[in-house]
Amino acid sequence: MNKNLPKLFFLIILIFFILPIRLFPGARPQANNNLPQNPPPPSQTSLPENPSSEEGALLQTETIESPLIPTVPDRGEVVLRAFLEAYPDRIRAVEYYDGDWTIIVYNERFFWAEGRLLPESLRHRFNNFSIIPMYNYPENLPPFEIAVGEENERLREQEVRRRDSSIPAISRSPHFLDALWRTRNQHEAWENVKSIRFLGTTIMVHYSILTQLSLVEQQILRLANSSTEVRRWVDSLQVFEGWVWRDIAETENRSYHSYGAAIDLIPRNLGNMQTYWLWSTQYYPEWWNIPYTRRYHPPDAVVRIFESFGFVWGGKWRRFDTMHFEYRPEIMILNGIPLMNLLDLN
Repeated sequence: MNKNLPKLFFLIILIFFILPIRLFPGARPQANNNLPQNPPPPSQTSLPENPSSEEGALLQTETIESPLIPTVPDRGEVVLRAFLEAYPDRIRAVEYYDGDWTIIVYNERFFWAEGRLLPESLRHRFNNFSIIPMYNYPENLPPFEIAVGEENERLREQEVRRRDSSIPAISRSPHFLDALWRTRNQHEAWENVKSIRFLGTTIMVHYSILTQLSLVEQQILRLANSSTEVRRWVDSLQVFEGWVWRDIAETENRSYHSYGAAIDLIPRNLGNMQTYWLWSTQYYPEWWNIPYTRRYHPPDAVVRIFESFGFVWGGKWRRFDTMHFEYRPEIMILNGIPLMNLLDLN
């Protein structure tokens, strides 16, 4: 065999295959487009769908622990925004801060704290306080139903516990409401209440609700000109109670009367009708089963006038207080009950 033959083959391979690839990269064989392509490497910030590695688990943990604002409104945010809408002159902002929803009242921050509305110094001791009541309030008085069976037994047990002085009661923190009404003691309360002539009698209420109460009176007196029922009710009134520094009966919770934000209207003769659940306990052990026909009620039109200006009526509470009206516009907002726009009134 010719000894130069292997050299000849090597030169042929060098000329036709190796040199073109080196000198002209585009001459490389093209990838087959029908073959599956390798996916790009995952982003450094993306998480594996099911992290099984230690690195993946660490990434997932770090993401979960980030202080993110909740994307779905929770109860705290909804309630605090209702307060903001109800008292725009006193509340500066509602914001998510340090892991909880907060509300700023006259430059003082309060935390939702599971419904307790506490200053920062108390926020982690929320179990020491009861919640500030934010309740369902029906636009119309629901039909009366006698409690029977398990419901009646539950109410009886509650009544037994109420009478048992050995069971300590948990009070709500006064700090938020004190700040909202700028009333931390009796002296400050006295400084904040003003006199108003209401339905023929002078009463004392917080200065911030003078306009609302004046418009309530105006609407009631207009209606009294055409409604015999309303006129008789107005003429029957004898006791008017506004500001009084006191706690709610049988509690250590400050009454809205202490802030000058509530008013009681009592006729000179109740006619053996029941008006306040606690008074009724002397004669009716199961006071919750007293029917509406045995309870004193103001005319429905009067109740609606009060409600339209932000006052809740105690006659719609389980522990009924049918003489009582309390300024709680945030309750109306939370329950979707429309309020009168003061700017639209003459």
